[in-house]
Amino acid sequence: MKLSSERISSLCLPAARQVAVKVVDETGSTNADLLAALESLASPVLLVAHAQTAGRGRAGRSWLSAPDKSLTFSLAWPFSRPLHALVGLPLAAGVALAEALAMFNVTVGLKWPNDVLHEGKKLAGILIETAAGGSGQSWAVIGIGINMALDAELMARIDRPVANIPWLAELDRDMLMATLLNRLAEAMEQFEREGLGGFVARWNALHAYAGKPVVILDNGKMVHEGIAVGIDEIGRFLLDGGAGRIAVMAGDVSLRLSER
Repeated sequence: MKLSSERISSLCLPAARQVAVKVVDETGSTNADLLAALESLASPVLLVAHAQTAGRGRAGRSWLSAPDKSLTFSLAWPFSRPLHALVGLPLAAGVALAEALAMFNVTVGLKWPNDVLHEGKKLAGILIETAAGGSGQSWAVIGIGINMALDAELMARIDRPVANIPWLAELDRDMLMATLLNRLAEAMEQFEREGLGGFVARWNALHAYAGKPVVILDNGKMVHEGIAVGIDEIGRFLLDGGAGRIAVMAGDVSLRLSER
């Protein structure tokens, strides 16, 4: 079923009614499109693509998707906060996604810094790119891909454990998209007011690896190991190692469950 920008807009709650909704059949990357258009934007914009041919993930990875089997979209949002104050935004977006999906009885956990897991497998990923605007304003482009009804061929191409929830693809797509947008818009407004502080407890309550042994990898090399705790007020990942508590900033490091 094709998404309708008009119907999505009609289902928006107050926080999301300021968002211009655009739906396209195909594009390379919704994030790239919005980043290129930022200078011409005056208010938030949601861009949804039925198909992406050059979707991007974190750390330069590709995000593979297929029409009607995934939901791919980006939200451009302006903030009065400086760029450095947007560091924890992926964590806030993860909370918003998890809370929206819970409304459809999809139980998920959050993996630091930007993944949403279902039954331990990746259901959704978040890529946030930022740019400075005029008069001290900052823009964030929040790119999100959600796996739904992935076939065997696509799952083989992804070549890592991914969640597969075929019935999600059978839902009213406009209602699903509007629900996600409503939660994201509310989260963006709260982040503008409070920063990450308003999301820390909620993120930790959804933490998929809480109390489990984990390792932190940098370019494939283990740099830390310990028991996962959660995040702190500035978005650092906390784990308890042999020498005490360690706080890790995101950067390009990766978090994995320990195989020991």
